[in-house]
Amino acid sequence: MKSPKFKLVEIFLFLSLYYACIAAEEKIQKAKRTYIVHVDKSNMPETFTDRALWYDSSLKSVSDSASVLYRYENVVHGYSTMLTTEEAEALGEQPGILSVLPEVIYELHTTRTPEFLGLGKSTTLFPASDSMGEVIVGILDTGVWAELKSFDDSGLGPVPSRWKGECQVGKNFSASSCNRKLIGAKFFSKGYEVAFGPIDETMESRSPRDDDGHGTHTATTAAGSVVPSANLLGYASGTARGMASHARVAVYKVCWLGGCFGSDIVAAMDAAVADGVDVLSMSIGGGLSEYYSDTVAIGAFTAAANGIFVSCSAGNGGPIPSSLSNVAPWITTVGAGTLDRDFPASITLGNNELHSGVTLYNGKQLSDSMVPLVYGGNVSNSSGGALCMAGSLIPEKVARKIVVCDRGGSARVQKGVVVKDAGGIGMILTNTDTFGEELVADAHLLPSAAVGQKTGDAIKKYISSTRNPTAKIGPGTTKLGVQPSPVVAAFSSRGPNPVTPAILKPDIIAPGVNILAGWTGAVGPTGLQSDPRHVNFNIISGTSMSCPHVSGLAAIVKAAHPEWSPAAIKSALMTTAYTAYKTGQKIEDVATGGPATPFDYGAGHADPVAALDPGLVYDATVDDYLGFLCALNYTPNQIKSTTHRGFTCQTSKKYTLGDFNYPSFSVPLETASGRRGGTDSSSIIKYTRTLTNVGAPTTYKVSLYSQTQAVKMSVEPETLSFKAQYEKKSYTVTFKTSSMPSGTTSFARLEWSDGKHIVGSPIAFSWT
Repeated sequence: MKSPKFKLVEIFLFLSLYYACIAAEEKIQKAKRTYIVHVDKSNMPETFTDRALWYDSSLKSVSDSASVLYRYENVVHGYSTMLTTEEAEALGEQPGILSVLPEVIYELHTTRTPEFLGLGKSTTLFPASDSMGEVIVGILDTGVWAELKSFDDSGLGPVPSRWKGECQVGKNFSASSCNRKLIGAKFFSKGYEVAFGPIDETMESRSPRDDDGHGTHTATTAAGSVVPSANLLGYASGTARGMASHARVAVYKVCWLGGCFGSDIVAAMDAAVADGVDVLSMSIGGGLSEYYSDTVAIGAFTAAANGIFVSCSAGNGGPIPSSLSNVAPWITTVGAGTLDRDFPASITLGNNELHSGVTLYNGKQLSDSMVPLVYGGNVSNSSGGALCMAGSLIPEKVARKIVVCDRGGSARVQKGVVVKDAGGIGMILTNTDTFGEELVADAHLLPSAAVGQKTGDAIKKYISSTRNPTAKIGPGTTKLGVQPSPVVAAFSSRGPNPVTPAILKPDIIAPGVNILAGWTGAVGPTGLQSDPRHVNFNIISGTSMSCPHVSGLAAIVKAAHPEWSPAAIKSALMTTAYTAYKTGQKIEDVATGGPATPFDYGAGHADPVAALDPGLVYDATVDDYLGFLCALNYTPNQIKSTTHRGFTCQTSKKYTLGDFNYPSFSVPLETASGRRGGTDSSSIIKYTRTLTNVGAPTTYKVSLYSQTQAVKMSVEPETLSFKAQYEKKSYTVTFKTSSMPSGTTSFARLEWSDGKHIVGSPIAFSWT
């Protein structure tokens, strides 16, 4: 039994904790943060004749100190401001206010590619350079290094007359930084600065200038000019070109050292729509939420409604299931695959075992003699030694040795710096379970090689089996024709769609591993302050790299078919994507070593040549997207918050997600125990789609391919005859499903063919 004194101590501690929590809650309530205020402009109070006056008045009614950061006029209607929680709640109760959303901080999802994609071939399908020059690709990222040859405007005609953008002047960036290639550059920092204070211009430029490199890399990947003799430190030598090398580029800097702030992103999207971009590329991602509270999804809807193709990176959360971001159906969500190029380096162990890794190191090599080899976990004074975290290695045990470091916990290149600072002379970076056999090359600052999990385990086994382990690391080289390729990158985020399981995501994959593209002159290829090297091109990986590939490919399709909607362009890219190698084997997933699935690659890997002539497309209009939101049972207010359109779902009309005209199929199914009554062993589900003929008059026949006997499929009608271009025909797929254990997934494929075109759609089944 506890003594009275002990009980008093318990009561005192409880009360102390209780009042501390109350104080903390009050502090949070009083602390200000940025909110994005969405208004219904059609419901502006009659006492106001100007929205700016309305915004100022609404703010003053809840706060004496708040002011407007940005006013939004295009992708959303409203403004951003700093408020306390209580003030935000009070503002949300006012008439005409649709929502008051807390700002989300987004993060970046951080050559050979044109040839790999078939863009080096000569074909009459490709648009002429003058029509390509009418397409404007907008990049939301970290800015641009304008002096690169990748932004050379030689051979380009005048800037399109409809362009309304500008070249914003700031630190290290003048009006002359723009030209007929880089036709616009702006920066957006108000949201960032109210959170972190004024930008420290000794650390980053308060201008469109790219101090990071990520933005320059994505911009030149999408639409960089042709540059002969491009390489990184001698690796990947060849001619570099963006996907749409004759398209114009407009850059919107929204990402800073502290992240990419939602209020700045919305302001940039707002400006991009007003400026006149045709494609909007965003290699950024944040948290998941319903579409009416997703800043990027809301802005992208209006952009798409204005005819702008919006592509976003899927995220680098793979291979974990449902790790996707940017999943709205009006956004093209892009995962990452590999190229057929690698950068191998040999590793020889003291027992004469020979292993292969990858590297982009090009400095002084180790001698050809064997060097002592240690595992970071064995030469450390902390639990972070295996990961070679900062300060974790013991210099006396590391000096003049090669150190084996596990991947994860810190940047790959940072681990090399830790080894070097501790006196090590080389590093072998080994994958763990999380990364499997995926190899990502880096321009390390000391002799290094990255190896897969199996090789890493073999090296660590060798270290533990001998008293004096040794090794040597050979120089890196560039190897072409690597097979199989592409394979799905392990880091590429996976489905199922965590927000709307009935929409299959990602949509498509494109090259995103070891991609060569332009780089900033502000930092070296590692991005580390200790890296003194300066390069014009860099090789990096991520869905951040795959996204601008698709953005550039969309620009090519847009130039060839300027009358097509963003949904039609997306459909063309998806239905012509491939899911198997020329041998007939399915595209592999490097995370498992087995066949990948539509939850990994969506419709497949992009094939731009085929996309120029898809035969048929699944088009979608604003009304289709409104029907989609009705199928989600959104309220009129939630629909208006998402689309900024007044729309009420018809009570007499049946809205279903299965009838939304998407180029792929996702069929969420319930197990028998999940159904009402729990006794039915099967159910019948019908999905209807509409195809638009964008080719010559012809007849298409349907084919079905399935991996499972648990779902019987049929299509009605089985043939579609088109007599004219842009004629539309509908069909219905019937799925008769049997119950399967919860968590079961299976896949099928539907194809329409006229003998020349194959219009393919993946089908994903998942039982819950």
